[in-house]
Amino acid sequence: MNAGVGETKKQKKGKGRQKASNRTRSIYSCVVSSSAHESSPSPDEVSIVEKVKRENEDMAGRYVFKMFCGERIIGLVTGYDNETSKFKIVYEDCNNDLIDKEILLRTLAPPTLVDWMFDSHRIPRLLCILQQKVLDDEEQEGRLGFVFIENDGVDEHMIWLIELKNLFSRHLPHVPKEYIVRRVLDLNHKSVMVIRRNQDVVGGITYRPFLSQGFVEIAFCAVMANELIKGCGTRLMNHLKQHARDMEGVTHLLTCADSNVVDYFLKQGFTKEITLEKDRWQGYIKVYDGGILMGCELHLKLPYSYTTTMTSHQRQAIIERIREASNSENIVYPGIDFQKGEAGIPSCPIKVEDIPGLKEAGWTPDQYGHSRFKTENDSADTASNQESITAFMRSLLKQIYDHPDAWPFKEPVDSDNAPGYYDVIKDPMDLKMITTRVESEQYYITLEMFLADMKRMFANARTYNMHHTVYYKCANRLESFFSGIFQSGLQDNKFQQN
Repeated sequence: MNAGVGETKKQKKGKGRQKASNRTRSIYSCVVSSSAHESSPSPDEVSIVEKVKRENEDMAGRYVFKMFCGERIIGLVTGYDNETSKFKIVYEDCNNDLIDKEILLRTLAPPTLVDWMFDSHRIPRLLCILQQKVLDDEEQEGRLGFVFIENDGVDEHMIWLIELKNLFSRHLPHVPKEYIVRRVLDLNHKSVMVIRRNQDVVGGITYRPFLSQGFVEIAFCAVMANELIKGCGTRLMNHLKQHARDMEGVTHLLTCADSNVVDYFLKQGFTKEITLEKDRWQGYIKVYDGGILMGCELHLKLPYSYTTTMTSHQRQAIIERIREASNSENIVYPGIDFQKGEAGIPSCPIKVEDIPGLKEAGWTPDQYGHSRFKTENDSADTASNQESITAFMRSLLKQIYDHPDAWPFKEPVDSDNAPGYYDVIKDPMDLKMITTRVESEQYYITLEMFLADMKRMFANARTYNMHHTVYYKCANRLESFFSGIFQSGLQDNKFQQN
């Protein structure tokens, strides 16, 4: 409405300004039409068939899941098969599948699930690499573009800037729209946008370069959810880093981030510790109430625009070098039949040298039971060394059993007396189990293994019990006693510690 009123006043001042008014009105009208159909072209521009084709193509890079034997299996949409009218899926177990659109829409992983899997590092490396390849292919084919634009008066650029403003307004509802307009259209600010098929703005960053101070301030950043989970958010930031370093000549990116986007910036290499000298940014960038100042130092030689592709190639090169240096020539040997008995002791002893493929990989008998604790006669045979280790462990256990604070640890914990104990403690340990393992003469082939079980027993007591309880205090006193007799026993039994 305000635009219409303004044009009416200008029409009274002459034909020259009337042309300018008409030009402004045509741009505004086009922008409104574009933002109203942000992700899907109108039927007037493309046919229905073309529209459906684009929607199918845009599914590439999305995560899906299926349930198998009660477990969730994650997959990635890698493309659309026109012959079968089905979507190509690659699952984390390396199985490929073709599914129709109805099944696809039911099994699409929601953004919240994808974010959780990324944060907990549960996205398989294979799918991450495939997702980056999908983005690479889309860029090469022109279906995805990253463009840098400023308010230069070009009609197409103005349309995209207004679309970007609309995108920011939807994703940043707490920020006044007038403030967003001033920043996006400000002559000192620039923007980098994610463009779908050279017409739809699906993400972007508005920033202001302070060239004399050597940094760029990020004002706004937003990406549509369906593009963000496909990796466009990371790629967008990488393009900005590359451009800011190579074209703007700056060394740092700074932003005042809201609490709900701190995790995103942390993933992009930003930290809360600003490495740029304070006198270079203080007074130039405003820190808002509730905002967190974050910064990212740009590496001089890192190719940000294709970092993921580069690391993928490097990983593949390392794997190939390992295969070249491997004596086994990547041969897969059959497994071993290994069954555990009481206290985790092997039911049937297996000689290390009998494990298929171990000798072929370069193993030698002197590597058996590698330990930093060595007997004085280290050249003795393995059986003699094992006897020395077992005798030492028996003497330690006898002293532990006789200690007055050992009573809570002599038997396994009774869950009736300690409700929920085995829900909290997933790897229980007690002196009875340790003694059984020592007497088998098969389990503890190094002192480190024995030491680890003793430490786990004490740690379990402190994990389940409060610090003021008798069990917690017994664990501390008994552990202190054990550490003392262990160190003195090493000297008495002539063990050398490397």
